[in-house]
Order: sequence, then structure tokens, then C-alpha cells
Amino acid sequence: MKRNGIAVLWLFIGVMMLAAAGCGKGETNEEEQRYAWPLGTASPEDTVTQIYAEKFAEEVGRLSDGKMKIQVYPNSTLGGDRELLETCRDGDIPFVIQNTAPQVSFMEDLAIFDMPCMFDTIEEVRKKVDDEKFYGLMEKVYQNGGYQLLGYADQGFRVMSTNQNIDVFEDYKGQKIRTMENAYHIDFWKALSAAPTPMTFSEVYIGLQQGTIDAQENPYEVIVSNRLYEQQDYVVETNHLPHLISLIVSDSFFQGLPKEKQEILIKAAELAGEEARKASDERIADKIKEIEASGTKIVVLSEEMREEMREASQGVYAEIQKVVSADIVRAYME
Repeated sequence: MKRNGIAVLWLFIGVMMLAAAGCGKGETNEEEQRYAWPLGTASPEDTVTQIYAEKFAEEVGRLSDGKMKIQVYPNSTLGGDRELLETCRDGDIPFVIQNTAPQVSFMEDLAIFDMPCMFDTIEEVRKKVDDEKFYGLMEKVYQNGGYQLLGYADQGFRVMSTNQNIDVFEDYKGQKIRTMENAYHIDFWKALSAAPTPMTFSEVYIGLQQGTIDAQENPYEVIVSNRLYEQQDYVVETNHLPHLISLIVSDSFFQGLPKEKQEILIKAAELAGEEARKASDERIADKIKEIEASGTKIVVLSEEMREEMREASQGVYAEIQKVVSADIVRAYME
């Protein structure tokens, strides 16, 4: 029934877009859209993803003097991550904002973002993804996949929560840590001698509560919004992967727009990305305070520990380099 409901909604949106844009293309001879273009996410409303989406829609409206309209649909209203990618590629849903992890199965070069322990600060990550050379390479990856990349925001780094303090490298050994079903993530934790356990996210809290798993890894925002810290004694700033959020648009839709409208979308995305990054930094600081107030301790790793983690990750780097373009690897690791 849920799938049927989503299908009906897509059909309704398709009819609206036909009326507004002419046979599903972006360009229209009318001065003002009759209906808003949909932007889909699989994230809840109280997230940086939602802030990113709403700011983008707001700026598109402002920069176009109200002639371009976007409606945000959060919470998987238009489908989960995979469905959103498929319908965006096909041009049925013009805009999508989501984490890069689900996109790897559609564009394997995006596995570059699964290289662990590459950056010490989120500012370094942002500088890299904004770098003209690297960003240009990623634009080509998305174009080849049927999308246009409009920009990246983030939710900071992914960190580990656990019931065992991580004081020395050997403390990772044997810890049953929940991961996403991502081969590179699993290999990373194996390289640390942990025991990675893929698990549906909805089962994580009860898994921690019942002791099925000892630990998990996610951005601070996810740890707090799902109250995972209630079942954990420590949050360890492993900062092993950046949690990047991409704003993409269907390439066929984008190419159907006149140049001035394309430029409005690009500028709006830039402004929205800046707002989302600022919000992420502020929210992370607030989440850390909430965790500490609960009695759960924040553990900051030494540079020596982080270097040991990098050394242990060499095999993961080699596996990713087998599937990612050499040009992208070089640009990312420079």
C-alpha cells in the first residue's frame, strides 16, 4: 500500500511537472511556474539535510523573484534513497539531497569518500570537496550517472559510540560494532580488529540495549536524535569518515532549463551549502553538550592513535583504488 501511495504521488507530481515544464523538461515559456518542483530526501525534518533543502528552495525562490518554486518532501515521502536516485536519474523527481553512501552502487567512483581516516578536521574535508579540480572530476562522475552535482554539505564526521573506552589501538579488538552494509566500512573495522556487524538501523538501539552489539558508528546528529548515547558509556571521536550530503538534480531536467535558470540553481545551492555547514557545526556543538550532560564521556583520540588507524587502513585504500578512477584518487589524496 505504501508503494502504491508513493506511485500515485509520483504520478501526481509528474502531471504537475508536465503542466509547468512541458513534457517533463525544465524549460517553460511561462513567466512563472504553476506548480513547485519536488525535492526529495529520505531524512527526518529535524536534520541538517532538511536545513540544506529548505534553504536551497528558499534561495531559488528569492533569486528568481518567486518565478521558480521548489517543494521539499522529507522522510522518504517520495521513496527511500535508492528510489530517489532512480527517479531523479529518470527525471521524475528533479532534486534529491542525500548522503553519498547509497550512491556508490550507482556511481562506484563515489567510493572515494569511503577512504577512512583521510582528514583531521571537517574544514579540510570541505576544502577538498570544494577544490576546483576535485569538484570538476566529481561533476563528471554524476553527469555520467545521469545527474548534475550542485554541491556538498555535511554532518561532520562519523564517530563511534561504545561501552568500552578506547585508550590504545588494541581496545578496538573484538568489539561488535554495527555498520552499514558497505564492504569498505566493514573492511575498515576488520582492519582495526573489531567485529563489524551489518544491521538495519532501526534495530540498532535495541541491539545496544540487549547487548547484541557493543558499539555503532554515525554522525553526532544521528547518535543524539536516536538517543543511542543512552545505551553507551563513551562516544569516541574516531572521525574515520566525513558524512557528506550531496545536492543533485536530474541531468535531463537541468539541461532543459535556460542558462539563467541553471545559474540560479547553482548560486542557490552554493548559499544553501554555506548555511547547512554553519548549521552542522552549531548542531554538533549542541549534541556534544547533550551527550556530556547525560554522563556519557567524549573521547578525543591522540594523533598517534589516528596514525595507527591510518596505517591499518592501507588495505582498504588499496581495495578502493581498484574501482575508483586514478585521477580521482590522486586529486583526493593530494
